[in-house]
Amino acid sequence: MTLRYTVDAVVLDIEGTTSATGFVVDVLYPYARSRFAALISERSGDPEVARAVAQVREAIGEPEADAVRVEKALNAWLDEDRKATPLKILQGVIWSEGFARGDLVSHFYDDVVPELRAWHSSGVRLYVYSSGSVAAQRAWFTNSPEGDLTSLLSGLYDTENAGPKQEAESYRRISGSTGVEPARLLFLSDRPGELDAARAAGWHAVGIRRPGEPYFEQGVGDHAAAGTFDEITVSRSTS
Repeated sequence: MTLRYTVDAVVLDIEGTTSATGFVVDVLYPYARSRFAALISERSGDPEVARAVAQVREAIGEPEADAVRVEKALNAWLDEDRKATPLKILQGVIWSEGFARGDLVSHFYDDVVPELRAWHSSGVRLYVYSSGSVAAQRAWFTNSPEGDLTSLLSGLYDTENAGPKQEAESYRRISGSTGVEPARLLFLSDRPGELDAARAAGWHAVGIRRPGEPYFEQGVGDHAAAGTFDEITVSRSTS
């Protein structure tokens, strides 16, 4: 069954939605883990790195924590798959540089990019809202197997500039930032809690259920569900 929505914009999750969680866990996480120590010790003067390290120290309640302790905390959060903002910031720095060097190429499910291009061509704006940092998102869409996809996107949101993904206020913040009314926004994600939060903010929400993804068996509660992007028809609102 095809799901049909008339909206002004679609907001995309990445892991489990546009792209395989396994790629992130098996490729990107180890890549970042092996480089945390060097980043913290060699780039402590970089404002973005310094800010994230300060946030780690604040989060663990150790304002004088040294580089070894900070790295230990980051690795622990990585093991827990915790969506901690400073972890995501530092991962984003590492991944962005890895993509730029050609060490990394992002992953997209086969059904995703053709639909994104079609939606964009029809006048629907596309945004990303992911736990990964804005820097990581930009690198991800810049370095896809099909080339640079950033021209399709109107904006990027993460837990730092929008807020936690399971809180309705974050979606209200995105609506205000984009200038799109909540009823004209569609959110696509594999996580029920995120779909609930988007709906609570007045958005349309569709759960993406892909076999093999972590939330596939759990399902998406009482939300509409699609297995692939081509099961969703999106057209531009004209009123």
